[in-house]
Amino acid sequence: MSFIDHEFPRTATPSPLVGRVLGLNPGMMTGPGTNTYLVGRRDPILIDTGAGVPDYVPLMERYLGERGFSQPARVVLTHRHRDHMGGVDQLRARFRGLAVAKMIHKDSGLPEPIDDLRDGHKVEGEGVTLLPIHTPGHASDHLCYYLVEERALFTGDVILGGSTTVIPSEDGDLADYMDSLRRLQGLDVRRIYPAHGPVIENAPAKIQEYIDHRLLRERQVLEALGDGLLTIPAMVERIYAQVPKALHAPAAMSVESHLKKLRRDGRVRETVVKDAPSRWELA
Repeated sequence: MSFIDHEFPRTATPSPLVGRVLGLNPGMMTGPGTNTYLVGRRDPILIDTGAGVPDYVPLMERYLGERGFSQPARVVLTHRHRDHMGGVDQLRARFRGLAVAKMIHKDSGLPEPIDDLRDGHKVEGEGVTLLPIHTPGHASDHLCYYLVEERALFTGDVILGGSTTVIPSEDGDLADYMDSLRRLQGLDVRRIYPAHGPVIENAPAKIQEYIDHRLLRERQVLEALGDGLLTIPAMVERIYAQVPKALHAPAAMSVESHLKKLRRDGRVRETVVKDAPSRWELA
């Protein structure tokens, strides 16, 4: 994530079935903030909850009132990262008995109770049908949600509006991520509602752009190794030369994810160096 748009609207209604309330947590990794979506005609389903910023719930209440809604019927989460589920406790304190669901996978410290939600388990609301799609890569528990009535996709952090996705070292996996993108490419998707940034109207083009971007990065990593740049910091300096230094740490995670994938593919090998960055070389 590399964009912060201070003019990005705090609330919006991009379609008759979808409302958006911003999580009010702008930053280098979150852009304008985390988008949370209200889906449905009455008692809508809420996708994600933001990071737990105090002003979020009052903003949510005002938007619900403007739409003539009383409260969310339930919450479904895309994944475990704090900027997506940090607001669960706040919302439960305001809306008693609010049910929350996510894919429970390698989890600890969840705001209990949370219902387990699996790939393909239909979530129905007033005039809407959401189909969860397991899309690991950015996070092992990541779900996207396909809105049948609009042929639209809520992509969480798999596809963003305005930047590319970081593959975190602790729970990310680039091979899984590429498989997830290709799975989404096989769906009939027209519009994307990302967790960060504006609505994406040409979904097929954006998915292809994301695949092409990762293939380009892989070529750049291999070229850097071929030119004798054998550590991740050295590769980041070249590949991300036009990117602000403040974003080189997340860029290093993405380079590492490419190297791990290439190692599994048998194309590179790693030498661990004590008290120094690992050295990588072509196999």
